[in-house]
Amino acid sequence: MANSSVVPSAYLQGQAPAVPEWLNKGDNAWQMVSAALVGMQGMPGLVILYAGLVKKKWALNSAFMALFAFAAVMPCWVLWAYKMSFGEKLLPFWGKAGLAVSQDYLILQTVLPSTQYKNITAAATPLYPTATMVFFQYAFAAVTVILLAGSVLGRMSIRAWMAFVPLWITFSYTVGAFSVWGGGFLFQWGVMDYSGGYVVHLASGAAGFTAAYWVGPRSREDREEFPPNNLLLSLAGAGILWMGWTGFNGGDPFTANVDSSMAVLNTHICAATSLLVWTSWDVLLFKKPSVIGAIQGMITGLVCITPGAGLVQAWAALVMGIASGTIPWYTMMVLSKKLPFLQKVDDTLGVFHTHAVAGTLGGALTGLFAHPFLSKMFLAVPDSKGSFYGGNGGVQFWKQLVGAAFIIGWNVVATSIILNVIRLIIPLRMTDEEIKIGDDAAHGEEAYALQGQGRRENLIQNANGNAQIELEEP
Repeated sequence: MANSSVVPSAYLQGQAPAVPEWLNKGDNAWQMVSAALVGMQGMPGLVILYAGLVKKKWALNSAFMALFAFAAVMPCWVLWAYKMSFGEKLLPFWGKAGLAVSQDYLILQTVLPSTQYKNITAAATPLYPTATMVFFQYAFAAVTVILLAGSVLGRMSIRAWMAFVPLWITFSYTVGAFSVWGGGFLFQWGVMDYSGGYVVHLASGAAGFTAAYWVGPRSREDREEFPPNNLLLSLAGAGILWMGWTGFNGGDPFTANVDSSMAVLNTHICAATSLLVWTSWDVLLFKKPSVIGAIQGMITGLVCITPGAGLVQAWAALVMGIASGTIPWYTMMVLSKKLPFLQKVDDTLGVFHTHAVAGTLGGALTGLFAHPFLSKMFLAVPDSKGSFYGGNGGVQFWKQLVGAAFIIGWNVVATSIILNVIRLIIPLRMTDEEIKIGDDAAHGEEAYALQGQGRRENLIQNANGNAQIELEEP
């Protein structure tokens, strides 16, 4: 028999501290699920994707760089970086640093400066506590720096990486986040970035390429021969990344509404189309479908749709998928082999092509295809629509390119300064010996211990003077 003294939670709305009147439980649940999905893209998604895509001797180091970044961002985020990204304005491109650890702050209804434009409130006003938003936005910041790591795998010193992550989040990521999302000058100017095509992907691609330049290339041996050690593991990571994008784009209306559904559907339309187009180009030119190519095509589709996921119609998502399976494919598979500068900079996993090129492409196409009705559901800036619909007098496309130029420029300069400061104290690269050996030299551990591997054998003399082998655990 049910306990008649138990009061249904619905009747406590506005009467209990844990269920304030402004709280929408459905929105709060969806936002926390979305945050978890985005977080899973980084850990374990990108961790195992990187571990499988690299050469066997770098599997553990690559996974650890992603794992460390995922953890290191959190204390930075709650101690100062969240408010630098979404707090009160300090400069037109930067928020004021501040703590996000107080109960009195975290249990209040979420307020984002980006939800207002000259006293106009956006349609999607968060109806859940600040703690939910802090966690949601943390997941984006963590994934961004992990994506950046893909450019410097196989030679960057882990100590330099440990110093780089908090500095980059502080002086680079927060600027892009505040400028575009936090009410900064790009937001006020009307630049569209629904879910991070610029803030996450273009930033990580530009910063990763810059970092690869300053850290220097992998060893000649690794550049010439770098076979993935476990493509099945990579496919598992890619699958987590793809499905996790449901929360990445679906959570950015900050509510479980019609626009969220559009964003999710468009995300998967574009990703699937891009994968198919990339694979088709591989078959046409190289006569074989590539698993790595399919993963790259999937990623470029996901990246391309991100700036406009909830702003464009489904037919536009198809067009964007065709473009994202073609243009980044061309820059990676053809142009990178012709341009000396692209050949000189050793971008290990091609983050420049999959994120910087695809992110810029997606932002530009959003500037063309953003539908007025869909834009009105999410954006507070008046006349927010693509140039095909007359947005901002038809110049929205050009505004998107200017916004991309700022994100690229800031990340190139900030990343260069950060790395040059670090190398005054810590070498950016591993030693030549460490690069030659890989995981065992960098961590004293190896990813795989098969058929006795993973144990060190020392030849010693026993009491009778005969040689014997001593097995030592790593």
